[in-house]
Amino acid sequence: MRRTFDYRPPANCAVESLKPGVRVQVPFGNRRMIGIITGCSNKSDFPAGKIKVADKLIDHTPVIDEQLMSLYLWAADYYQFPVGQALQTSLPAQIRKGKPAQEKQMPSWQASTTGESLDQSTLKNAPRQLQVLSLIIAQKKMTVAALKESVNGEVSACLKTLADKGLIEEISTPDSTKNNPDEIYGDDAPLQLNTQQQSALSAIRENIEHYSVSLLEGVTGSGKTEIYLQAIADVLEKGLQALVLVPEISLTPQTLRRFESRFNREIAVFHSGLTGTQRLSAWLRAGNGKADIIIGTRSAIFTPLARPGLIIVDEEHDASYKQQDGFRYSGRDLAIYRARQLDIPVILGTATPSLESLNNALAGRFHYLQLTERAGEASHPEYRLLDLKGQELTDGFSNSLIDMIRSHLKSKNQVLIFLNRRGFAPILLCRDCGWIATCTRCDSSYTLHRKPPRLSCHHCESQKPLAQKCAECSSTDLAAMGLGTEKTEQTVRALFPDTPVHRIDRDSTRNRETLHDIIEKVDSGDPCILVGTQMLSKGHHFPNVTLVAVLDADGGLFSADFRGQEQMGQLLIQVAGRAGRGETQGEVVIQTYNSTHPTLQALVRHGYGPFARKLLEERQLGKLPPFSYMALIRAEASTQSLPFNFLQDVINAVQHNFSDLSIIGPMPSPMEKRAGLFRMQLIIEADKRSTIQKYLTLLIPLMENHPEKRKIRWSVDVDPLDFT
Repeated sequence: MRRTFDYRPPANCAVESLKPGVRVQVPFGNRRMIGIITGCSNKSDFPAGKIKVADKLIDHTPVIDEQLMSLYLWAADYYQFPVGQALQTSLPAQIRKGKPAQEKQMPSWQASTTGESLDQSTLKNAPRQLQVLSLIIAQKKMTVAALKESVNGEVSACLKTLADKGLIEEISTPDSTKNNPDEIYGDDAPLQLNTQQQSALSAIRENIEHYSVSLLEGVTGSGKTEIYLQAIADVLEKGLQALVLVPEISLTPQTLRRFESRFNREIAVFHSGLTGTQRLSAWLRAGNGKADIIIGTRSAIFTPLARPGLIIVDEEHDASYKQQDGFRYSGRDLAIYRARQLDIPVILGTATPSLESLNNALAGRFHYLQLTERAGEASHPEYRLLDLKGQELTDGFSNSLIDMIRSHLKSKNQVLIFLNRRGFAPILLCRDCGWIATCTRCDSSYTLHRKPPRLSCHHCESQKPLAQKCAECSSTDLAAMGLGTEKTEQTVRALFPDTPVHRIDRDSTRNRETLHDIIEKVDSGDPCILVGTQMLSKGHHFPNVTLVAVLDADGGLFSADFRGQEQMGQLLIQVAGRAGRGETQGEVVIQTYNSTHPTLQALVRHGYGPFARKLLEERQLGKLPPFSYMALIRAEASTQSLPFNFLQDVINAVQHNFSDLSIIGPMPSPMEKRAGLFRMQLIIEADKRSTIQKYLTLLIPLMENHPEKRKIRWSVDVDPLDFT
């Protein structure tokens, strides 16, 4: 509901307790609900007799401080989203339900005298028990939550077994893993910086006291994380906190381990794998100052901070920072806004800057810091475009590529094979009549999966048993067409039967423990082959990977989205950056049927920087973002005409008031039917953000009050990244 509600204060309520951010229980219809005070006033637009009295205040002090409440209100206003739902999306469940905002005493475990003196070889046949016991001994004491995080999996049965053996004992302690908070550094000392790193860090330190935005553009492997760590050390020495945003914490366990090894300070972590209790504990420790470093995904930007000192957005270009449903905010953009609010610096780090950030840096609005050389002994990988025209392929592999993979494995190195398409094959086709297995709820074919056998729609997530015959002609001559990571894994295992093969995609790593186990095996340095999707491009450091092979680079060259080539270039550079991060020269092979395409040629010959600047020139000529501003309105319904008429009605009502914006649509979405609903969209473009906001402010009430509103689901996306 896009509004707030007025209530009278509870009886005998102290006026000084009525502050924004305080939770309150109120009557709402025939229910009792938990609300959050957003403001107080002596006046109301409603008659005094119709204003209900709140039941009680739940808090004596705000659970959301003034600054954070201001951020919520601004974000809800800018992204045209109900403030109540904005709060709902990021607050811990216990806070939303009115539970006490108190840190729970977490059960912890410490080694018994017997456990400390145990000859650990006696547990050689129980590696999980040995791992848990070793962690507890090393840390003196550990909570169950900390143990789960460290071993990436369930530990309850293991703890019970160790306790039954008398090797560990339970104690009650607050959820804390650090025993000497006065000491900043842990086991790992700061590394020696090269000239470029030192120059970048010095520039950041010059602006460390006040608000500033630094775009740290560093080629993959240039040591951006080391600069983050040393900048964080600076703010920790001042007694301040650091907030670090990452695209997906579950995919970057190495980053977390590196922070834990460097700093002997409390680290609060936010990600989707946490229980409600763990999330509340981390949220409270950040808000009361017990946690000095907060690491999380985009929603962590709404974490309360007691002593804010620095915000870091790693891989700032990543589309994961933009929420694609519900509250469609940008974590990166809110990080910049919040840093301005708090008058603290923010660092945006990446090897492939978004064109928005690059344009701000070139225009002087951001400090532009560049690292063009890899850190240590690592050198830039060599690129090679492999033209597939006229070549014979083995399930997507040219003979040249197979020979190169064999050569790198023979040298005891590791190989990464990239294909951004999961499943076995994208199409199941009848050879006799041409029928294709298609999702009845979407304008899309089913993807064939082999493990387990099924047909799956990757758009609505519907599944059906694997077809044994054609639905049109009953032929059994069905063929899997195209490549997916499952088929690629199968092919690689057949080509290189003596080499371990690890597949990393959303299907194979649904269990975080599985991903952790794979990364541990790769980190051992033994020769192996990695097969995976863009999950492999995000934050991983594999020093023994010397060959990166991109099986099919052509998909991103012909996108209908104006951001398609930018995103394709970023993905290729990020994936290629996994090669040669150690002492051995890396090699990147890109298979393509379009080896002379200007985009690929620009990337391979000149790198991302000149490529991105060329795209900026094209965007400016076309008056596209970042040289204009956009909003996307989507509407969907069970019949085709409803969303079209709905959008046409609302723009007809207000379009004559605005001559300084352009409206494209209503038109069908690129995938018109999805999950059983027909989808239409409206693109609004203007030279100024304020023009977009004024138009939406008029448009939204019309959509809320449209006669057909109950038959239609609609949404507003300000600064959209995805038009599909």
